[in-house]
Amino acid sequence: MRELGFLSFVPNHGGTAGAAAALEDGLRLFEAAESLGYGTGWVRGRHFEPFLTSPMTFFAAAAQRTSTIGFGTAVLGMRYEDPVRLAEDASTVDLLSGGRVQLGISTGIAGYGPILDPVFGGSERSFRDEAEARAARLLEVLQGDPLGSAGKGYESIPAGADLTLQPLSPELRSRVWWGGGSMGTAVRTAEKGLLLHCSTLNTEDTGAPFAQAQADQIAAYRERFAALHPDRTPKVAVGRIVVPLLDDHDRAVHEEFLTGYASGMDDEGRPLSGTPPFRFSKVVSGSVGQITEALLADPAVASTDELVITLPANGDAASHERILRIVAEEIAPSVRSGS
Repeated sequence: MRELGFLSFVPNHGGTAGAAAALEDGLRLFEAAESLGYGTGWVRGRHFEPFLTSPMTFFAAAAQRTSTIGFGTAVLGMRYEDPVRLAEDASTVDLLSGGRVQLGISTGIAGYGPILDPVFGGSERSFRDEAEARAARLLEVLQGDPLGSAGKGYESIPAGADLTLQPLSPELRSRVWWGGGSMGTAVRTAEKGLLLHCSTLNTEDTGAPFAQAQADQIAAYRERFAALHPDRTPKVAVGRIVVPLLDDHDRAVHEEFLTGYASGMDDEGRPLSGTPPFRFSKVVSGSVGQITEALLADPAVASTDELVITLPANGDAASHERILRIVAEEIAPSVRSGS
């Protein structure tokens, strides 16, 4: 593990009246994380939930208040993204920030289709096929491929000219990540020449422990990437929910989250509902020593380039900053050194 990142939902616990303050808390968290040495701040893209729903506009604001930290999406479900508009926004923010965008995408969760299709519009293709087509289009746009022709002339564009992404950030295409979760996805990510982002969810159950299954995915990704793209360097990020419990206040703040998270799965991370065949990573909690020991024993963490500290969806801004500070100052040095 060479780099340290974090992931925040940028939660809004105050309803409509608290939305502005929640966004401000999120911006302050990025500022604090940068001062602590975090390399990338990742966010989810969540529609209609009380979390961040517009990452690129948030990143544009964060870029004006920070100077080094990267801005990552982990991950945007492409089924409900317009690839051209996303490319325009991401490229603009990348240029504004001096090349700090890490654009994480995936197909999204097909089970949400019956809820979100009526809102965003249906498709004649299957959920996955539509999402894959939009993802492929996004990559075409980001690499500056012609998207159409100006015909007889279009506004300031002369007749016959190609329509291409404006503004184009030439290096952004090399910083596109795909959200993994299975062996097949890891291999396909390598074949596409994308970076691999592994979260706290595996979308298949191979029978192996969660972290070992993820380590196997990473190994397969690296092997396939090296075979197909020998002139490029693959990169992997691995997320873990880390919750230090150093005093009674920590335990009181995080008790509801820890209890609720664990109640939905068995000891091996399998959903108690039995469907779908997912596996979830356990929360890494306890003392500094216990957390350090658990991370050092995690084979996926051992094989990653970046460890992403996933913050609980609940909890206040102060508790989230406390987690980032404890990890950066007391845990990460030992994980980096392997001792």
